[in-house]
Amino acid sequence: MTASKTLNVGDKAPDFHLPDAEGRMISLSDYRGVPVVVYFYPKDDTPGCTAEACAFRDQYEDFKQVGAEVIGISSDAPDRHARFAGKHRLPFVLLSDQDGAVRKAYGVAATFGILPGRVTFVIDRDGVIGHIFSSQFRATRHVSEAIDVLGRLA
Repeated sequence: MTASKTLNVGDKAPDFHLPDAEGRMISLSDYRGVPVVVYFYPKDDTPGCTAEACAFRDQYEDFKQVGAEVIGISSDAPDRHARFAGKHRLPFVLLSDQDGAVRKAYGVAATFGILPGRVTFVIDRDGVIGHIFSSQFRATRHVSEAIDVLGRLA
């Protein structure tokens, strides 16, 4: 992983290799040719993160209709992701960034210096960032922002 930097719209999204809830290694490059929404969130089973994940779940078909995939990333361990995804019937991939290297590569800063940031990146078919939305406290807004951008990119 590269050092932390500020990413901007038009930048190439850093590739990553992280375990999913079953321990399989997943890379951003596995999705080349498909728009991807990568959302970083603080922690499984917290109120804001659960609302955000369930909002992505509830509108998942809208993402599929435009050919996009959704990936959630937090520092939670794969087994915790498995419980969280099962409990809330999440149809998309959750990845475990336990050492924070991917969060750092994407420049996702902590809120108030302590709470892991909540930032969503819309990445186009070529791996280029098309939109960035950051809001710790408007968790469900990440979903509508991503859908709006994907609609314009389609």
